[in-house]
Amino acid sequence: MCPFVSLAQKAIEEYLRFGRVIEPVEELPPEMQKRAGVFVTLKKYGRLRGCIGTFLPSKENIYREIVRNAIASATEDKRFHPVQADELRELTYSVDILSEPEKVSDISSLDPKIYGVMVVKGDKRGLILPDIEGVSTFQEQLKIAETKAGIKPGDKNIEIFRFTVNRYRQREN
Repeated sequence: MCPFVSLAQKAIEEYLRFGRVIEPVEELPPEMQKRAGVFVTLKKYGRLRGCIGTFLPSKENIYREIVRNAIASATEDKRFHPVQADELRELTYSVDILSEPEKVSDISSLDPKIYGVMVVKGDKRGLILPDIEGVSTFQEQLKIAETKAGIKPGDKNIEIFRFTVNRYRQREN
């Protein structure tokens, strides 16, 4: 299993079983020392069970970003009740490492299979990852991001950012 996915799984298991936030036990490999936004997605029998992430890095490295967001995806996603320890065997994990965002000046440069988008208006922000099942056009992608942000669809006074992800998945149950 990919080290990013293994870390997310271990972070959730330690937290739910023992109430502990895991710490590195040795020097981190170079790919864990970088800083990036990270999303951790949980599925149960192929259905979304939790997803929390950071568009921009909020921790000092990817290791800590994954640990924080993994625990949050299991315990803080307001769309779901917190994951229980007896569900752990039923979960599959996905970790998305985000590129730096770039501001979009021409929406025709968006491609929902390649780019995720974030819309911003004042302090409102909405984000959708790329290559999401059921989202095939950038118009759908923008509408979803605007809805998440609480922005009226079609509002002209928004900023749009795009980003790519490196997605690491555990095979689903």
